Amino acid sequence: MIAVWLAATNPTMETYLQFVETRLSAEIEKMDQSGPRRDRDLIRSIFRAQGPKLVEGVVRPNTRRNNWGLLSLFETNVLDQPVLVLGIGGQFVPLRGVEEATVRVGRLAF
Repeated sequence: MIAVWLAATNPTMETYLQFVETRLSAEIEKMDQSGPRRDRDLIRSIFRAQGPKLVEGVVRPNTRRNNWGLLSLFETNVLDQPVLVLGIGGQFVPLRGVEEATVRVGRLAF
């Protein structure tokens, strides 16, 4: 029964890309509050407009999904930063490099 549930909720490449975009958006929201509010608002609006294109153009072509039926391992290499994320039960568990890559990819939006 558990195996059937895990297989049914095994994350896809599309859900992984949504996870990455959500993480990037969260990092943009947490950015340094010491700068002018107008600048922060501008950066946020640019990311909202360009974020999906950024993820599609930079993350997707540099990601390999290892699908083992019950779970998937996503390996992404972004700007020479290796990222390893486990997808299981509809959730994502960052294993290595997510924070560093998020910062690097977020900078591309600007």
